[in-house]
Amino acid sequence: MFSDEIYMYRCIELAQLGMQNVAPNPMVGSVIVFEDRIIGEGYHQRYGSAHAEVNAINNVKQKELIPFSTIYVNLEPCAHHGKTPPCADLILKKKFKRVVIGSKDPFHEVAGKGIEKLNQAGIETKVGVLEKECLNLNKRFFTFHQKERPYVILKWAQTADGFIDKARNSDSEIGVNWISSPETQTLVHHWRSQEQAILVGRKTVETDNPTLTVREIDGKNPIRIVIDSQLQISSKATLFSDGLETIIFNRIKNGKENNISFVKLDSIDTKNILKELYLLNIQSVFVEGGNRTLQHFLVNNVWDEARVIVGKSIFKDGIKAPIIQGIPKFYKEFSNDKIYHYFRK
Repeated sequence: MFSDEIYMYRCIELAQLGMQNVAPNPMVGSVIVFEDRIIGEGYHQRYGSAHAEVNAINNVKQKELIPFSTIYVNLEPCAHHGKTPPCADLILKKKFKRVVIGSKDPFHEVAGKGIEKLNQAGIETKVGVLEKECLNLNKRFFTFHQKERPYVILKWAQTADGFIDKARNSDSEIGVNWISSPETQTLVHHWRSQEQAILVGRKTVETDNPTLTVREIDGKNPIRIVIDSQLQISSKATLFSDGLETIIFNRIKNGKENNISFVKLDSIDTKNILKELYLLNIQSVFVEGGNRTLQHFLVNNVWDEARVIVGKSIFKDGIKAPIIQGIPKFYKEFSNDKIYHYFRK
């Protein structure tokens, strides 16, 4: 493996440390190398705070070595004034000998301008090292800016005989009919912590009364998005009383009541939902149910990943699991379950 790739892998490792805290900014790591020795490294730690390049430079103890060093960064240095000054300008000011970049930035205020600045200043600049890996790292950020919608992950658990829930009637107890193992349920909470928002339909709230949090792990709760066209959900539901940020898409009203934001949509379909999430600056959404909601995203072909958990339970009857076309890219056994991962082509 070439040394440029080794140091870019380190950038990616560092960038991932900011996963739960930097959105809607991208995950970025930076490494500074002098004579094949890392003398400084850093990553973007929190939205609105210093960028990776700044933290890496600040971490260099022997500042006099910087003009003879290479700075690595997995994403093109910014060239605009946002919450922080342009990193491309800082790299020029510090007079780095060489700059190695993983991938270009699709954000319209950058989009090649940072690389252009470096080239015009005569700094040796290499672009595209581990580009595939760097693009995958920030797939949420790239999808958001290139497709003007959040990155969509579908998730459901189904029984061995293909049901996601037992049949419900007016006498059914409110609560979750668990399919996956406790260990897999904890994994799902980890998945939730990686996304900005989690989305469910009205029926899921009415039948399961879920919290939609990451309570099983130490992580950041996603913004809860609920589709409730006619505002039928009981005010006794947990999401109305726990104080956590929740948005309800409906066809009746706009407004804010305690922790609940009501957003009125003329038509509640996947197109309008994703458009509104884009306007709300939400880069990723984890869609957990129910069947009808999941199927709408599948039928309209507006999803990027699907994670299907298959447990060992048998229901024999109930609500059928969504139908997904294609072959899973991979699957793994986890606890007592099997988890199938699909990626939309």
